[in-house]
Amino acid sequence: MSFEKGDTVVLHDEHSEFDGEEGEITQVMETMFGDPNYTIVFEDGQEAGIPEDQLELVSEGGDEEPEE
Repeated sequence: MSFEKGDTVVLHDEHSEFDGEEGEITQVMETMFGDPNYTIVFEDGQEAGIPEDQLELVSEGGDEEPEE
């Protein structure tokens, strides 16, 4: 799955201080092998060079409101 600039994702990297946090993709870059790497901005900073296998898309929460 490929992500786009502006997507909200959760980072899964046990070596990162942002592991498990939600952030927004601000830049998409390709490696010399054609694989996408992402720059993610979090509330307390940013992380660059993140491969897509360490990211999980946050679903849009608008459809989950309970009806009364």
